[in-house]
Amino acid sequence: MENKGIKYEFTAKPWLSSPSCGWCFVCLPKETAKEIRENLKFLEEGWGRMKIAAKVGNSEWETAIWFDTKHGTYLLPLKAVIRKKEKIEIDKEVKISIWI
Repeated sequence: MENKGIKYEFTAKPWLSSPSCGWCFVCLPKETAKEIRENLKFLEEGWGRMKIAAKVGNSEWETAIWFDTKHGTYLLPLKAVIRKKEKIEIDKEVKISIWI
């Protein structure tokens, strides 16, 4: 994922939006979200969506983050296939890299 833009690294705890629907997210650290919004908000599309590349463990994928006013930060969805491959557990910190 080299030359993909500005790189941000952080750790976060995955959480489920609701047990029944199975959507899993991590919240970007608020300081990181603030920096991204101050410098790169012009890249946002509708609904605060911003295309990114992400990496967890050995898994890399193209995705997007969304700014969520309720949480005051961007949310990064974690695909089930990535969670399974990287053995990601809900509420256990995981190291994440993103490129914008």
